[in-house]
Amino acid sequence: MKILFSPSESKMSGGSRDASVNFSWVFPNLNDKRLEILEMYNSFLKKANKNELQALFGLKKDNELEYYSSDLFSRPLMKAILRYNGVAYEHLNYRNLDERSRKMIDENTIIFSNLYGVILAKDMIFDYKLKQGESIGGFRTEVFYKKYFSGVLDDFLDSDILDLRAGFYEKFYSLTKPYTTIKFLKNGKVVSHFAKAYRGIVLRCIALNQISSLDEFYNMQIPNLKINKIIKNRLKTEIVVDIIG
Repeated sequence: MKILFSPSESKMSGGSRDASVNFSWVFPNLNDKRLEILEMYNSFLKKANKNELQALFGLKKDNELEYYSSDLFSRPLMKAILRYNGVAYEHLNYRNLDERSRKMIDENTIIFSNLYGVILAKDMIFDYKLKQGESIGGFRTEVFYKKYFSGVLDDFLDSDILDLRAGFYEKFYSLTKPYTTIKFLKNGKVVSHFAKAYRGIVLRCIALNQISSLDEFYNMQIPNLKINKIIKNRLKTEIVVDIIG
C-alpha cells in the first residue's frame, strides 16, 4: 500500500552536508526536471527583494530571511520525513519508531513538496522555505510537477492507495486509480487541526502494524477513531471517521 502525504510549513533545521546524496530522489530519470525548479528557486533568492522573500517564505524576521535566502545548495540535507516537523509529523513521531516501522514509511510514503514535487519519505532534502500556494516569481510549481510527474506516478502507484494529503496537494497530482481517503469529524464538524494530527497518527499506526493493504487497514484499530460511514464515488472511497477522544 502506498500512502500520499503532505509536507509541512514547519521544518527541522540542521542535517548533513554529504554532497554524495545531494540529488538522490525517487524517479531519478526526472532529476533534471526537479533540478530545474531548485535552480530557478535559488536564482530567485538572489534577486528577490525583502517583500518578495517574505511572501515566498511566509516569514517576517530578518535573521530568518537572511538564512533562507542564502544559497540553497550549500545548506544541510536531511531525510524528508525528518525535515518536516509540523503537526502531522509531530504525531507521527518517526524518530521514536522501531527500524522496521521506519523502513515501511521510508519506502511507501510519498510526500508532495511545494519545492521538490514528489518525493519519498527517505529522500534527502535541503533546509528550505516555500509557503504553500506561493509561486516562485510567478512560476507555479504545482502546475509544472503535475505535467512532468503524473505519468511516473501512475506507474509507481501499482498497489492500494491511501490518500492522506491536504486538499491543496491534489493540484500536484490527480489520482487515476481507485483510492481511499479519510475525513475526520469532531462533534460532527470537519476540524483541520485535528485532521493534521490524526493523519500523522494514522501513518504511525500503519507503520507499527505493518499494514500493506486496504483490507488490513479497515481491520486496524486506531485509538479515539470510530468509522461513521463509508462513501464511494467513482474512483474515490471516503472513510468518514468520528474523533471520540
